[in-house]
Amino acid sequence: MLMPYDLEDWLPEDHLARFVVDVVDKLDMRWIYNQYKGVGSTAYDPRMLLSLLFYGYSTGVFSSRKIESSTYDSVAFRFVAGNHHPDHDTISEFRKRFLGQVKVWFKEILLIGKELGLVKLGNIYIDGTKVQANASRHKAMSYEYIQKLEKQLEEEIDKLLDMAASQDESEKGPDLDIPDELKLRKDRLSKIQEAKQVVEQRALERYQKEKEEYDAKMGQRNQEEEKTGKSPVGKNPKPRQTNQTIKTNIILPIRNQG
Repeated sequence: MLMPYDLEDWLPEDHLARFVVDVVDKLDMRWIYNQYKGVGSTAYDPRMLLSLLFYGYSTGVFSSRKIESSTYDSVAFRFVAGNHHPDHDTISEFRKRFLGQVKVWFKEILLIGKELGLVKLGNIYIDGTKVQANASRHKAMSYEYIQKLEKQLEEEIDKLLDMAASQDESEKGPDLDIPDELKLRKDRLSKIQEAKQVVEQRALERYQKEKEEYDAKMGQRNQEEEKTGKSPVGKNPKPRQTNQTIKTNIILPIRNQG
């Protein structure tokens, strides 16, 4: 058999594995690079490990041991891993150590997919309706809808990670219903960049809205305290909690990938 030497030639342009690698490459992961230390003798790239987790879980492979073996015997997993073979302990430890951040990145991947008009990524259904493509589409989506969508995605991500923790494996195969305009990588990277900007803008708008609500409630409590000389009944409203990674993704500019 004559097999292509370059892994780039092993998969079609519109394969799910390519899409996952392209999206993860656009995520702002500087936070984890500043503190990440690999487990074992080899320090593997966090982007590669995150891509392996998402691709594995989205295609029904939840066992860290199965993901490790797939980097040898599966063309798609070998492509995602860049011909590296992290052992199952490294994969499992990465998921457990950075579980909170993994959830944030998984949700961002799905939101970018939603913004690009995808109904599902592998076995993960994002939403039943496609977003109309226009320059201000993040404004056209209501605050309530975004809250509902993000809650839905968070619940789906929790299920995937719970299944991974129990090493439950599925037999379902990969599936990526990708629009024609995303099949070529040069076009896909540009559209991923645009979609990521929309996701970040929407997150910033949500943060600002919730901060305004918090400030208004605190203002009312302060006025009541000044008026009565007593502390208001009940607990103070909780301020908007923002994960450091989310703050970075919202505030910092997107790295130019070319």
